[in-house]
Amino acid sequence: MSLRICILETDVLRPELVEQYHGYGHMFQSLFARQPIAADFTVYNVMHGEYPADDEQFDAYLITGSKADSFGADPWIQTLKTYLLERYQRGDKLLGICFGHQLLALLLGGKTERAKQGWGVGIHEYQLAPTSPWMSPPVDKLTLLISHQDQVTALPEGATVVASSEFCPFAAYQINDQVLCFQGHPEFIHDYSRTLLETRQEALGDKVYAKGIASLEQDHHGTTVAEWMMRFVAGDSKAV
Repeated sequence: MSLRICILETDVLRPELVEQYHGYGHMFQSLFARQPIAADFTVYNVMHGEYPADDEQFDAYLITGSKADSFGADPWIQTLKTYLLERYQRGDKLLGICFGHQLLALLLGGKTERAKQGWGVGIHEYQLAPTSPWMSPPVDKLTLLISHQDQVTALPEGATVVASSEFCPFAAYQINDQVLCFQGHPEFIHDYSRTLLETRQEALGDKVYAKGIASLEQDHHGTTVAEWMMRFVAGDSKAV
């Protein structure tokens, strides 16, 4: 039986990128199609006010990345926070990526802010906490494509660190078997990251831009993280 995942899309792509990449929801659907656990996905763009009907049931809710700040005052962000808090209090499983990772931390009692470290771009490497059952296949170190200037600087009560680095100490965390979040972008591919770097070259500065471009020579564990997330959602069910 397939898992049913609700993707809450929190951004729209630059117009010149839509034809090739469509949107973050589509990127996640492409990513999860490359991992072995059967899952069906429905995308709702919450920036446009799209949400599931009250009677729709999902095994988990995934919040995507966004150009917006998780601590922003935009009305759609406030609506999303209310919706996610209801889901959390109901016991639903929540997955957060980048903006979603930061928003859930903020919503559940942590802290998110503009990082003093500056922009994180390209491929980044993280140390992993001791392996949990859902972290299969195992890896020694985690690498992911990243693009962020905000970070989680304090975890919610009860959260445990899953991945960290000196640059980003709270790069991934979980709260029991209900919440799992990653700062990095498992759904990104090298070409999309290269395009983002090129569009932000002036804002990044030559040094950060050059280092980010050079890092794209490496591979990353996006598909592995996709499988981890589906195993986390499935738990002990027959889906795994």
